[in-house]
Amino acid sequence: MLRLRLPSFRQLALRYPLSTNHSRTIRYLSMVSSKPQPEQNSKVLVFGAGNFGSCLASHLGDSQHEVYMWAREENIVKHFNEHHRNPVYLKDHAFPSTITAVGPQMPGKELISKVDVLLFAIPTQFLRSTLSILRPSLDLENLPLLIFVNKGIEVGTNALTLEIIADTCGSEIAKAATFISGPSFAKEIVQRQPTSVSVASFTESEASKAATLFHQPHFRCYTGLDPIGIELSGALKNVYAIASGMSDGLGFENNTRAMIITRGLSEMTCIGTAYGASPLTFLGLSGVGDLFLTCSSSNSRNYTVGYRLGQGEDLDVILKTLGSVAEGVSTTKGAKKIIEELGINAPIASAVYDVLFNGKNTRDAVKDLMELPPSRELELPPTAGGPARRLMNKLGLEAEGLGEVIHPQL
Repeated sequence: MLRLRLPSFRQLALRYPLSTNHSRTIRYLSMVSSKPQPEQNSKVLVFGAGNFGSCLASHLGDSQHEVYMWAREENIVKHFNEHHRNPVYLKDHAFPSTITAVGPQMPGKELISKVDVLLFAIPTQFLRSTLSILRPSLDLENLPLLIFVNKGIEVGTNALTLEIIADTCGSEIAKAATFISGPSFAKEIVQRQPTSVSVASFTESEASKAATLFHQPHFRCYTGLDPIGIELSGALKNVYAIASGMSDGLGFENNTRAMIITRGLSEMTCIGTAYGASPLTFLGLSGVGDLFLTCSSSNSRNYTVGYRLGQGEDLDVILKTLGSVAEGVSTTKGAKKIIEELGINAPIASAVYDVLFNGKNTRDAVKDLMELPPSRELELPPTAGGPARRLMNKLGLEAEGLGEVIHPQL
């Protein structure tokens, strides 16, 4: 009888230690920490008054933190400060009086120097320009806690947010960054429905500060030390949400959706592992948790894009009428480049790319996927760590656990 030998979670953790024990695997050549947080009532500046930025501003305002929410639209700033409602997003929600809208001019050093937290909730494609403007106002000796909740890959550079931060603000600030990701629809958070997310940074202290800031009886944070994995899982799941939406738009039902979610998780894990993240990260809230949520609900913008494509609508029309940014569309471009660079077999992600950018018919894409020859179900890539190693070098970090790793035979 044929017996398959699968690696245990412990073996995987030892082989991919980025998210397990950084005290042993990462040598910090230099490290900047954010300023100590007050025991109560932090001052928080939220960049972005969109759906999720508004939601998180409300969440923090409910905890009696003093919140400033920056919007690039003057009408939103004026309307919000007069009525404590966002005229575009979460329009029926009454926001706490602890929130003040600012903008449309970018906040200057005077405001940034007095806040404890900078929370970035703007699309990935606008992050580089925003950080470039803000950099002169950031003081390494008085650095606010930096939290990023965007989920995407930059078009053109294929850069993760960590690399964008390093390019614009320097490696010291990038090493202090914290990332939050997980299954968290804005509408349900402001309704105080039980929600949990992943919080990751290169140091436990920064992740713990962010987790403490956000903690409420209905909102729980789990910390980790794999920001690269958190970023990749949060970005890639949007690609598979588009695929799931396409399937539903074509009229397929539960079997097909379950296939897309499961095989999508497999592709995400392979891409992430080859990139240099821990495969275990993709089993957490930012991975399978967020993947399941966005692949299963019409509340997901990316799912909605896919659904409307499956219904036969044109992508340009969908994006013009969506009303908000679906990061999965631009992320698919970056994901395709990463897949090609790493030599990963990711047929679902590749099919989504062909539909979005090569004009392939959605039904033909499904047909071609199903006609692929049989393949092994559980297979990790043979090597790992190239892109992550380059990023770590840019940050001035050495990761002993990110060498070329040979996987066990499955």
